Amino acid sequence: MPATQPWGYRWRSSQAFLIFTATLGLFSETFLYAFIVPILSYMIEDRLQLPSTQTQWLTTALLTTHGFVAMASAPIIAHFADKTSDRRMPLLLALTGCALGTLLVAICSSVWLLFVGRVIQGAAGSAGWIVGFATLTDNIRPDRMGQVLGTAMSLVTAGVIMGPMISGALLQLVGYWAAWSAPLILLGIDFVARLLMLAKDDTQTASSDASTDEQESLLPSKTRNPSDPEEGCPASTGPGFYRIVLCNIRVIAALLNTLTFSMVISGFDATLPLHLQKIFHWGPLPIGMIFLGLQVPSIILGPIVGWLRDRVGLRYPTTIGWTLTAPLLWLLGMPGTGAVWADHGENGKYIFIGGIVAIGAVSPLVRGAGTFQLITVTNDLQAEKPSIFGPHGGSSRIFSITEVIFNMGAMLGPLLSGALVEVFGFYTMVGTFGQWCYCILEK
Repeated sequence: MPATQPWGYRWRSSQAFLIFTATLGLFSETFLYAFIVPILSYMIEDRLQLPSTQTQWLTTALLTTHGFVAMASAPIIAHFADKTSDRRMPLLLALTGCALGTLLVAICSSVWLLFVGRVIQGAAGSAGWIVGFATLTDNIRPDRMGQVLGTAMSLVTAGVIMGPMISGALLQLVGYWAAWSAPLILLGIDFVARLLMLAKDDTQTASSDASTDEQESLLPSKTRNPSDPEEGCPASTGPGFYRIVLCNIRVIAALLNTLTFSMVISGFDATLPLHLQKIFHWGPLPIGMIFLGLQVPSIILGPIVGWLRDRVGLRYPTTIGWTLTAPLLWLLGMPGTGAVWADHGENGKYIFIGGIVAIGAVSPLVRGAGTFQLITVTNDLQAEKPSIFGPHGGSSRIFSITEVIFNMGAMLGPLLSGALVEVFGFYTMVGTFGQWCYCILEK
């Protein structure tokens, strides 16, 4: 007797709903990471009653802890995620971990509890990020990969922007616990969406079960091909995954792309506020608007660049992106150098604002290019030898590599940019990063 399909099978298994669920999860992770930034000082000084002299190092330690845990846990999470074709359960577990970590951070009854919450958030966020991207690549057509990933990266950037904006506004307008209702509501919506999601394996099971009985009665027994694996023998688990992937020159180029982009963006976070305060005497509001000018163009242009990659490939957009980024970084360093046309007055301000917006507009050309390249290489290798990475592929492990490299850049960027600014100045720092962009082109 044919098996009945699950309730709402058509829309729950649709590509649009799968993409919505996966991108909602990615947005939630970045929203949650950035949400705490504006209210950390309130938590440390008002709720924990610690002196303001400890605020800076505790803030740095809490943010660094999240990144370090995410980076360290990524390969382990990916190893187990690729052991199963079920994406929904790992996503639900990751979301549960995020909710638990968020509650511990919100309670904020002691410093150690705050750190425990951030550790749980870091590991769970890494899992959600890795499995979420793997879900996207498992359920979209290759000819739409660029557009979907471009849209996903735009939502990731939107989460980074909206998290601090919403938390700061809610804390001031409605209070501490009301502010924390925003991420908890978002996590609740995310949880419901992931429960409803029917991924590729679920749909295959539902569609095949309905005709299994008829096929068994009509078709003869299958003749085993000598090249097929013996029944009962375990499929290859791909023990040489990292050796195979990391020995590929295209993968090395992709990782350098991801590392460089992460270093440049995180370097801005560490150096722009003090630099702008020094040369233009700007306060928090105009500095915040500068970061908005950096991110908003990339949100708008992300899906368009993704569509372009699907049409012309990855090479030319990425080359154009790095070629334009290098001189724009140099232009960004000119105000404050004493140049007549880029002084501390209005000219310098216009040049800096124009440069930062231009970098934001160009950044989608290079952002996510490394991830796109890694997916392409993995698909090519699996097309040549389907079992090379095990029965369930290597999507999760691919994104774990991206997670590790991006977080490495997020740690190296502030260290390198801060040291260069301290010793040589902002102009030398952006010039060094610009020169490195040209080095990437040679790869």
